[in-house]
Amino acid sequence: MPKSGPDLRLEVSLGTPGRRIAGVDEVGRGPLAGPVIAAAVVLPSSGLAGDLTGRIDDSKRVRAADRPGLAAAIQAACLVGIGAASVAEIDRVNILQATFLAMVRALADLPGGVPDLAIVDGKTLPADLPCPGRAIVGGDRSSLSIAAASIVAKVHRDRTMAGLAVECPGYGWERNAGYGTAEHRSAIQRLGITRHHRRSFRPCSDRLLEDSKLTA
Repeated sequence: MPKSGPDLRLEVSLGTPGRRIAGVDEVGRGPLAGPVIAAAVVLPSSGLAGDLTGRIDDSKRVRAADRPGLAAAIQAACLVGIGAASVAEIDRVNILQATFLAMVRALADLPGGVPDLAIVDGKTLPADLPCPGRAIVGGDRSSLSIAAASIVAKVHRDRTMAGLAVECPGYGWERNAGYGTAEHRSAIQRLGITRHHRRSFRPCSDRLLEDSKLTA
C-alpha cells in the first residue's frame, strides 16, 4: 500500500476564503551544536502545481538527496519565512524557549506580514505568538503546510551546519548536523568545545567542567 502522508484536511477545516494559514515547524532541538531553525509556510490558495503535494512529507521521511530540490520548489511556490535562535540564546533561555523564539521570527519573516493563523507542530505554542495559533501534535505528518515547513527548516539548518563545518573542521557537522553522534562526541573529547557548541548541553558542559578543573 502507498505510504500515507500529510494533506490539506487540517488547513481546509480551519480556513475561510482569504484566510492565510501558516504551517510552522522547527529543526535542531537535539543537536549539541548550532542554532535551532524554524520555518513558516503559507501554501498558495490555488494549490500546489504538479506532483509537489504528493512529494511533501515530514522531513525525516524524505530522502536526504530529495530535500534540497523539494525545499527550493516549496520556496518558489509558497510564502516562506525562516527564523533562528542562536547558541547563546539556547544556553540563556533553554532550548524550548529558543525554539519558540525561532518560530516567532519565522512568522515575522513571512512575506506579506503576519498570517491570520499559525498551526504549529508540537504540544504547546509560543507565549508571544503574533497571531492566533493551534498546536498540532504530529503536525508534520498530517498537515501539508507544516510538513513543507519541516523540509525548508531542515535544508536551511543542514546548510548552516555545513558552513560551520568549514570554519570548525573535525567535528563532522557536514554529516551529523551537530547531533551527538559517536564521531561528534569523540571530536569534542579530542578538540574541545567551539563557540558554536551548546554549553548547557551534555557532554559539552562536562568537557567545559573538565577544562576548568585542569586550569584551576
